[in-house]
Amino acid sequence: MTLPNRHRIIPRLAGACALGAMLALSVQGTADARSAPPLPAMGPSLRKAVAFATAEQPGTIIIRKNEKALYLVTRQGQALRYQISVGRDGFGWTGVVKVGAKTEWPQWRPPREMRARQPELPELVPSGPYNPLGARALYLSRDGRDTLYRIHGTNDPKGVGFDGTSGCFRLTNTDVIDLFKRVAVGAKVVVE
Repeated sequence: MTLPNRHRIIPRLAGACALGAMLALSVQGTADARSAPPLPAMGPSLRKAVAFATAEQPGTIIIRKNEKALYLVTRQGQALRYQISVGRDGFGWTGVVKVGAKTEWPQWRPPREMRARQPELPELVPSGPYNPLGARALYLSRDGRDTLYRIHGTNDPKGVGFDGTSGCFRLTNTDVIDLFKRVAVGAKVVVE
């Protein structure tokens, strides 16, 4: 065999090895995908632009629990309205807080009080698409301290629009991703 022939064979072998490796990885990925549960639905957007009279500044969130609605003030007389779930009987609260932090695909540590009521809850649910806080979370704080309440998504889009949380405010994953992009850390949150 001469040198020019070797130069033609080596790239072909390298190409065949790379193709074989890609096929092996895709078969492995298919097997893993079949054994993993399906990714949760992101849910529909329940957001709409509405006329909204308030003296609050743009960027402020106003939560009206009785309407099961979260309003993001966008400009004078205008807001985005998101349908939400709110705290069930005994878990509702009102007041003024701030967005203390924001997290994509947050982990969840059920508070001690919640775990006392529901001992089957784990100490930690790692971040990712199967976490009950959904795709995004806005952590609410008062006077620089975490309230343990969140504005967050859900992996169950049918779980929006009810009195069913332990005091947090739940949106579809589609809507919480949208809200997350629009709200700054430090934003005022008024819960009525």
